[in-house]
Amino acid sequence: MAATADITLGYMPLFDSAVLIAAVEKGFAGDEGLSVQLVRETSWANIRDRIAVGHFQAAHMLAPMPIASNLGLTPLSLELVAPFALGLGGNAVTVSRDLWARMAADGAGPGADPSSNGASLKRVVESRHRSGEPLLRFAVVHPFSGHNYELRYWLAACGIDPEKSVEIVVVPPPLMADALSTGAIDGFCAGEPWNSVAVAAGAGRIATTKASIWRLSPEKVLGVSARFASENRPTLDALLRALYRSSIWCGDRANHGELAALMSAPSHLGLPREALMPILTGQLTLGDGAADEIPEFFVPHAKAASFPWQSHALWFYSQMVRWGHVQHSPAQAERARNTYRPDIYRQALKPLAAPMPGANMKVEGALTVAAPVGASEKGLVLGPDGFFDGRIFDPDRLDDYLASQN
Repeated sequence: MAATADITLGYMPLFDSAVLIAAVEKGFAGDEGLSVQLVRETSWANIRDRIAVGHFQAAHMLAPMPIASNLGLTPLSLELVAPFALGLGGNAVTVSRDLWARMAADGAGPGADPSSNGASLKRVVESRHRSGEPLLRFAVVHPFSGHNYELRYWLAACGIDPEKSVEIVVVPPPLMADALSTGAIDGFCAGEPWNSVAVAAGAGRIATTKASIWRLSPEKVLGVSARFASENRPTLDALLRALYRSSIWCGDRANHGELAALMSAPSHLGLPREALMPILTGQLTLGDGAADEIPEFFVPHAKAASFPWQSHALWFYSQMVRWGHVQHSPAQAERARNTYRPDIYRQALKPLAAPMPGANMKVEGALTVAAPVGASEKGLVLGPDGFFDGRIFDPDRLDDYLASQN
């Protein structure tokens, strides 16, 4: 099909850009009449600023980024919408080998269990405090990122105050491994492949994963300006259909070898194909000879992975409130919720008869086993989606959840 619309789309060199890259490289965008130019960026701040000034029509975004923009928390804030999710999971928390040695001496390991490894980290933090050592420094990729909020959630649930007991700084994902190896940081939370890069370089050990902290949890979205969504709906709808078809292809195990090879190209991640396969299989090398199998470490399509749940938006909002990033009010909560646009998703995918939830929100963390749910046209299975500490987030009881956080 001849191209009928041009889109410049920014992305970061992370494996969870796979749905975007495959949509272009495998021809799904072209099939929808789109000519998409992919632009690799070096930081999330660049992504944020370039979509704000109009360099990008759409972008690979951290799931909380468009929410933060709509709440006026970022420079050059503009109204953004997130009509499509780019998968679930894909992050890990990696610590330096020195820190891991101290954690292991205090009971950590052998796998990536967030409870036991978090308990050992707490003992190390307390020991360092008693001996007058500096605070441990952890890096995240952006203040308004799933990485920041899941790291804080994990630390707090394990009894470590992320505001007082550690220091949290921002480092771009490709620089994490180097920062760890030089001792500039003691640990980081980032998306793959940068945890595995740190492990392969002998700089770190994976302590836990996003999928272990909150199973099947949201991570990246497609972000577009509200103006673009309003003025270019046929183009946006075509892009979402291309991304949906791409997500099916990326989620098919038969394509995983080809997907890893595609993502390994110098223009994308520039890493060996073999180094990327564990992201798709969940068979992670943790470091120091340890390995672990993480169920559904990264999910690009199954379990409604592309659906922009408004309950996900409200959970991120709850963490923004918890850590003092925004003052809570009903109007602010509504603004955060409406950043995610399942209505656009449904309209765009209607011609595909794609299975999708009938609701816009769900109770997060309530499913302990996979469960079929009511969906349009075809069946859909969700979960399990539990938080490691057993907590549940009911978006209809937001005020109660906010009151329960400490």
